[in-house]
Amino acid sequence: MTVILHDYWRSSAAYRVRIALNLKGIAYQAVQVDLVAGDQRGAEYRALNPLGLIPLLEIDGHRLSQSLAIIDYLDGRFPDPPLLPADPAARAHTLALALTIAAEVHPLQNLRVQQYLRHEMGQGKDAIEGWLHRWLGDGLAALEAAAPGTGLFGGAAPDLADICLVPQMYSARRFAVPLEAYPRLVRIDAALNALPAFAAAAPDAVKPA
Repeated sequence: MTVILHDYWRSSAAYRVRIALNLKGIAYQAVQVDLVAGDQRGAEYRALNPLGLIPLLEIDGHRLSQSLAIIDYLDGRFPDPPLLPADPAARAHTLALALTIAAEVHPLQNLRVQQYLRHEMGQGKDAIEGWLHRWLGDGLAALEAAAPGTGLFGGAAPDLADICLVPQMYSARRFAVPLEAYPRLVRIDAALNALPAFAAAAPDAVKPA
């Protein structure tokens, strides 16, 4: 089976999929799509993914987009280890935590949003930083309130919420968001980054030479 991940090393959404692939033990070929250079807007990539977003996973004859949809497919296709609980209420809770990042926070920090603020709205560095700190801070505060006092979001093993947390914490540090108010998230993030599947998916580990 050949699995191809259309990837960008610093994309939070692609980072999530890299983690999930590693946790499932699925070998894949990474094809870099340079978001800064605008490769995602080119005809070649748009032919694969008309929305022009990263990631895109080619697997089992399918082309799958949207990171959480990709991870849901992987969890159904390769059920060990599970990334979502079987119990409906527990599953909904885990999805809500993951979507706090993937649907509420991440879209507002996305490169194309920053570029729109900068170029179309004429906003400067300080205004964009304030925007990022506001929306990232709101999401992190909600997750901190929901975070367990011990263990991971998934308990003894990582789940979808943990997979979404680590890239978001990476982004928070990248955008210089103060993290002192989120000690539980910092603890969970550190524990997760010590795991080989997470460490191997980190931007610095996959950044092209």
